[in-house]
Amino acid sequence: PSLTIRTTFDGAAPAEVEEQVTRRIEQRVGVASGVRKMRSISAMGQSDVVLEFRWGTNMDLAAIEVREKLDLVRLPLEVEKPVLLRLNPNLDPIFRLTLAQLEDGPDPTEDLRLLRQFADDFVKRRLDAVPGVAAVIVAGGFEEEVHVQIDQERLAQLDLSVQDLANRLQATNVNLSGGSLKEGGQEYLVRTLNEFETIQDIGDAIIYEAGGRILRLADVAEVKEGAKDRDAVMRVNGQEAVEIAIYKEGDGNTVAVAANVREALERLQPDLADDMQTTVIYDQSTFIESAIDEVRQAAMQGAVLAILVLFLFLRSIRATLIVALTIPASVLVTFGLMRNFDVSLNVMSLGGIALAVGMLMDNAIVVLENIARRREGEVPPHDGIHRHLRESPSPGPRRQAASGPAHCVRRRGRHLER
Repeated sequence: PSLTIRTTFDGAAPAEVEEQVTRRIEQRVGVASGVRKMRSISAMGQSDVVLEFRWGTNMDLAAIEVREKLDLVRLPLEVEKPVLLRLNPNLDPIFRLTLAQLEDGPDPTEDLRLLRQFADDFVKRRLDAVPGVAAVIVAGGFEEEVHVQIDQERLAQLDLSVQDLANRLQATNVNLSGGSLKEGGQEYLVRTLNEFETIQDIGDAIIYEAGGRILRLADVAEVKEGAKDRDAVMRVNGQEAVEIAIYKEGDGNTVAVAANVREALERLQPDLADDMQTTVIYDQSTFIESAIDEVRQAAMQGAVLAILVLFLFLRSIRATLIVALTIPASVLVTFGLMRNFDVSLNVMSLGGIALAVGMLMDNAIVVLENIARRREGEVPPHDGIHRHLRESPSPGPRRQAASGPAHCVRRRGRHLER
């Protein structure tokens, strides 16, 4: 079981991410109870701190404790709030699907932007709620972004740099508390609401004020909606699409999680537009299920062949059926114990059962051969059991009773005391 703390720091180099984000998080969360191992990955614009816990740790309580410690970490203002994921970033997604439009519109870029927005706002939220899913990552298409194209000549006349303009925009796009206002027996909280809501609000932001002259961002730059530069393109059958990768929790069952995802996709189909289509391009559970089916078939074939070989040697249907009945009886008892101890059916457990079937056949054949040898000696079954008990060697010298007759009978070269 593991938890991953993912923090986004746009535009920062790996060294800055490690110094300002990763180390501060490690100092806080490294002392959480149940942590067995901790490692981190500092990349450009992103920090991942992976916590591995001991088996048997209550992950719900562990996640709450890690969140409490994350609240105590002081990060730079430009860093986004850390996200806690129940996945290992080194593992591949267990399920991958694509979302595409069957018909291209007049503006392919706008279509991909709307498709990406629909995948982020609707599909991702529906799949995040699936039991066992740790994270849903959307890639491809075009992400929304506000472009500010600056007129360098106008900005130079104001003796301002691009960094100064960015700092003023960042300082303007905030909501601040303005204290309180008392009136009689009432007290009112005063707040300044200045967050940008539309493109027009961004263009009206004041960037320069001197001598009663006010300049806004729209006076020195053009503000418009756009899309981020893409670093990956997803195509399905030659058509661009949006990819949705699904990661499972560290201690989740891959087959069960994939089955839950498929059920969620079936419930999601009626909510899709007529020109939208989902395509599953990777499902890790299919390989696992095929491997388990192969082991199950091998175990059944081995049991059938063992029974046939046994019948060829013993030439007795009754003896063969006795040994054959021991296999399902023992396997059913094994399944009951596995259920009580929460042991799932996988390649390892089924392989162990297949090996145990062979050992069970060996033991049954030994017992059956011993019974057959005594039956061939024309000894009745019950008499054979009593005689076997009498013929067993005594652990020590037996003292003869003081009264009563005693005589010895020689049989098969051994003295038996009666």
